[in-house]
Amino acid sequence: MFLRFAIVVSAVFFLALAGCTRTIHASGPKLGGSDETPATAGNKISVAFVTNNSSVYWADARKGTDAAQSQLPNADLLFVMADTGTVATQTIDVQQLLAKGVQAIAISPVDPKAETPLLNDIAGKVILITQDSDAPNSKRLCYIGTDNHAAGLEAAKLIRQALPSGGKIALFVGNRTAQNAIDRERGIRDGLAGSGISIEAVYTDGTDRALAKSNAVEVLQHHPEVQALVGLWGYNGPAIKTAVQDQRKVGKVKVVCWDSDPATIAGIRNGVIYGTIVQQPYQFAMLSAHYLVRAVQGDMSWIPPSKCLYVPVKTVTKANVDSYAAGS
Repeated sequence: MFLRFAIVVSAVFFLALAGCTRTIHASGPKLGGSDETPATAGNKISVAFVTNNSSVYWADARKGTDAAQSQLPNADLLFVMADTGTVATQTIDVQQLLAKGVQAIAISPVDPKAETPLLNDIAGKVILITQDSDAPNSKRLCYIGTDNHAAGLEAAKLIRQALPSGGKIALFVGNRTAQNAIDRERGIRDGLAGSGISIEAVYTDGTDRALAKSNAVEVLQHHPEVQALVGLWGYNGPAIKTAVQDQRKVGKVKVVCWDSDPATIAGIRNGVIYGTIVQQPYQFAMLSAHYLVRAVQGDMSWIPPSKCLYVPVKTVTKANVDSYAAGS
């Protein structure tokens, strides 16, 4: 075996409207190009939504933040796009936000174990929740996002459908330390128990798209025993799709992945990708914005006893890809 280290929300807020939130990159010296600190800009409540990488996956979250901004005139919503998917970059992002006086942060931690001290420090200064990927041992108030173990179980169903006679598979992900990656892998392993399907390797790429593709190419070229490639993060699907096409393995190697990158949807339509598990980052951002504003105002009644608000996923295959695309 080869190895490279590698509550459901029942209400949806309003309709999506055009917004005016500001995107911040780690390399930028200012937030939104203003010399005013968010906390003092017109006495508005300042809220930041922090990603864990710069994947196209976050485009829908940006739309959700924009829509929330149009609905929350008393708030200043900041969308913080990480330049790289590293703890160091995310730490810089957060330190800049705290220095500017942000009152609440929704963050997708890169590495929950490594970042717990940082998250606890943040939680002692401002309102803090996690979104997309959790840090359950931190002092965050709540997690908003996918139940990733349950989503992993759904992915396992797709894998079992794709390989009804069993077989060997490889997993691909950006950072295996992220809680969403941990939970998805665990869900897949649990869901494949007794199926005759075994995970032969887990490849990581550090959110490097070129490496994500080369990892898939390596498996396709050197490990013919692997019958399916499974991408756990949004950009892994397009990377695997391209590798499978380039290596002329369409139909010979099955592909299951995550999220709804346009290339992934196209891959399902043309038969390169068997299916994908689609999250709702738009709702992550929308809900985070509304609930954080309420929290700053002193309303914590929205936090459930579990301290988790799960947004359901959707399973998309060739059978329903057109109806999904029409409704998305």
